[in-house]
Amino acid sequence: MTAAGTPSTPSTPSTPAHGPLTGVRVVELAGIGPGPFAAMLLGDLGADVVRVDRPGGPGLAIDPAHDVTLRNKRSVIIDLKAAEGPDRVLDLTARADVLIEGYRPGVAERLGVGPEPCHARNPRLVYGRMTGWGQDGPLAQRAGHDIGYLALTGALGMTGAPGTPPTAPANLLGDYAGGSLYLVVGVLAALHHARATGTGQVVDAAIVDGAAHLSAMIHGMLAAGAWQDRRGVNLLDGGCPFYGTYETSDGRYMAVGALEQRFYAEFMTLLGIPERAPDRGDPARWDALREAIAARFRTRTRDEWTAVFDGSDACVSPVLSLREAPAHPHLAARATFTDHGGRTQPAPAPRFSATPAAVRTGPALPGADTEAVARDWDVPRLSSPFPHPHRKAGQ
Repeated sequence: MTAAGTPSTPSTPSTPAHGPLTGVRVVELAGIGPGPFAAMLLGDLGADVVRVDRPGGPGLAIDPAHDVTLRNKRSVIIDLKAAEGPDRVLDLTARADVLIEGYRPGVAERLGVGPEPCHARNPRLVYGRMTGWGQDGPLAQRAGHDIGYLALTGALGMTGAPGTPPTAPANLLGDYAGGSLYLVVGVLAALHHARATGTGQVVDAAIVDGAAHLSAMIHGMLAAGAWQDRRGVNLLDGGCPFYGTYETSDGRYMAVGALEQRFYAEFMTLLGIPERAPDRGDPARWDALREAIAARFRTRTRDEWTAVFDGSDACVSPVLSLREAPAHPHLAARATFTDHGGRTQPAPAPRFSATPAAVRTGPALPGADTEAVARDWDVPRLSSPFPHPHRKAGQ
């Protein structure tokens, strides 16, 4: 430490760092879902992320060797329920710029690693808290998952066809868009403030807040009378026949997004029914227009239609599977996906002209980096064994 509560200048980590966050140190208290993804994003951008794994793992998780969200991190194992466990985490936070945790409200405090002791050791620390319901409110202590958070914000109710149950968009919209990305935005804003003022703070990132915030434009349209508060009848929710998906003759699908008139005209010309199509400007005729488009798409395979629309501004794309996506010519040309350690995975995003990010390491295996982190962060106690639970220190 250069001064009380001030992180020392980071030593060079054993793994070369790249990206705009090079030199930023992050402690991630292990969890599942949005917290690890947020920490991965910070690691992708160059931060030195140390994940504090618990003995036995987090419970609901895949084999760490295949968990892409563990890339660009290093791992140590600390038992927070052991007598010296909290102090070892506090030793790390004293050297860190950011801490991320995803416990229920109050758990970090009970474990001895809440904001108060962390800021006592390091007043500049940005303490990022990732939850579904937030740190307060009637549901704060309730268990929950992505689908439930989306349900209460109205976001889930916008998905799916009318007359069918709402469709869960995997965990992309809640956990990652409404959760992880908002946590990262908050952490980076608070880090900027900490560097300008010398004062850290707590970032309360709740998935319900983020998911609600994502619907800002829709709420504006609702207030203006340009959006109906029901599914499948609006411009962007599948109700519009020129903004949706259509099945092809081989049981696959094409996605159509021909909203603007000039794109729509090109779409209808290439589809082959410009003169016979009902008026797109009359919502009363949208059902007839949708059936005309659907009938035409059913005459050819997905790949045949892909060839028809290739190179056009008709705003039509094939719906690809996860395994197909990396081979698409555009994504391949941009290296949107990358291979590392035999695993195909999304490459870091976004891109930077001066400080490019990269997948530097594969998934961090629990505890594999304890010695290196103890050396690089100058935390010697990290690598010493925990005292025997039935002995006093020194015995």
